[in-house]
Amino acid sequence: MHSHWVFAARNVGSDRAPRTAPVAILGGIVLLLTSCGGDGAITAPSVTPTVLPCPSPTPSQGTSPTASPSQTATPTASPTVEPTSAPTPSPPPSLIGREWSRIPTTQQVVALTFDCGANAAGVPSILKTLRIEGISATFFLTGDWTRSFPERAREIAGTHPVGNHSNSHRRLPGLSDVEVRAQVREAEGVIREITGRDPRPLFRFPYGASDVRTIRIINQLGYGGIRWTIDTLGWKGKSGDQTADSVVRRVMDRLEPGAIVLMHVGSAPDRSSLDADALPDLIERIRARGYRFVTVGEFL
Repeated sequence: MHSHWVFAARNVGSDRAPRTAPVAILGGIVLLLTSCGGDGAITAPSVTPTVLPCPSPTPSQGTSPTASPSQTATPTASPTVEPTSAPTPSPPPSLIGREWSRIPTTQQVVALTFDCGANAAGVPSILKTLRIEGISATFFLTGDWTRSFPERAREIAGTHPVGNHSNSHRRLPGLSDVEVRAQVREAEGVIREITGRDPRPLFRFPYGASDVRTIRIINQLGYGGIRWTIDTLGWKGKSGDQTADSVVRRVMDRLEPGAIVLMHVGSAPDRSSLDADALPDLIERIRARGYRFVTVGEFL
């Protein structure tokens, strides 16, 4: 219908138009109609006339816009990647291959350290004294002790730095490499789980027993060995011919810049807690000598 009307209008408009003009116009109109979605089967002529673009479909017509190749490609499933654990930190260079028996300084400073391996009888008194005196000490916890006294462990770690004292307080030089690593790692895991604190890089060998091999192993695990300058021997108790006064005298007789003092939180077999009993007097005497208190970690 439309083709016939255009053809008639064209003839009326120009008597001089060539006879082929209506045919060409008719072909162009047919092509326009078919390219805009008509269902006719007309073949376009070899010379294509100018054709107006078809209106783009809108979302309401239910036609999706053409996606880019990256959008249409089937996504490839990412391979499962196991989380990478954090690298083990290296211990301070001054503790690689060796241990500290004193803090390397000429300053008049003293570091009080407490081993936690037997029981927790002296903890309340020790923490109270340190709090009153405004002193921070370093506590070395075994894994077994931490499991047995989790509340005390958290109380200590809440205000004082903590170190690793092995899992079950065995003499490490007598163990295999695998067993030594297990002693260190198990204790570390328990301390971290219960206190939320990382004991690295502070490690104290049980009984002070170490050798080149075991020092190398703890270094590989991110630790450095911390020994002591003075052992108060308070752990022997009254049955071991010790008293609170002997604890104080032993420290004062051996006091020197950078001294690391070894004490214990547990009671002796006779239930005496000499280190806890001696602590208030010991602190007063050390201060009177012109010393101040520090933690081992301050000098790492």
